[in-house]
Amino acid sequence: MKPILVCKGLKTGQVLLSNTLRRLWLEHVLWTRFFIISTAFDLPDLPFVTQRLLQNPADFARVLKKYYGFQKAEEFQQLLTDHLLIAAQLVNALKAGDAAQIEEQRNRWYANAQDIAYFLARINTCFWTAFEWENMLFRHLELTEQEAVLVLNGQYQESIRIYDRIQAQALGMADFMACGIIKQFDIM
Repeated sequence: MKPILVCKGLKTGQVLLSNTLRRLWLEHVLWTRFFIISTAFDLPDLPFVTQRLLQNPADFARVLKKYYGFQKAEEFQQLLTDHLLIAAQLVNALKAGDAAQIEEQRNRWYANAQDIAYFLARINTCFWTAFEWENMLFRHLELTEQEAVLVLNGQYQESIRIYDRIQAQALGMADFMACGIIKQFDIM
């Protein structure tokens, strides 16, 4: 039986992968937002929000393992976990108003984003470049830091506007990731 064509020529396996990656990137930015809010207001749910946020890299690794194997999936999981842990330190530095820590964590965060970009470009040399991933990831960091600053400064309406941009940008990263995997592995 031929695969069912859906979504302007996408096949079932392609749609499933796309939907999964879109969900994971949306969860990534959503739980990051929850972390920012819980940190800003010292909410009692912070440990639970943090635990759920840190589940996201493992969820990504489960998907990537199917295509890239255990070792590469684990490497991505560690890079994305580091991304989240550094982000948490940056949010806490922003909350404390510690300029030296803000700069240190921001530099670490961007270096980690570069590491993620180079890693992804290495595992899919035909369809992903470090330049493209770096641009997307740097934009993600820029928007996320803006969101945190706005929440911490009580500019909630503007933080929601920025979050809408973060969400759209995350979907773009998901689509870029899905297309690269679909092309690399000729997924049907």
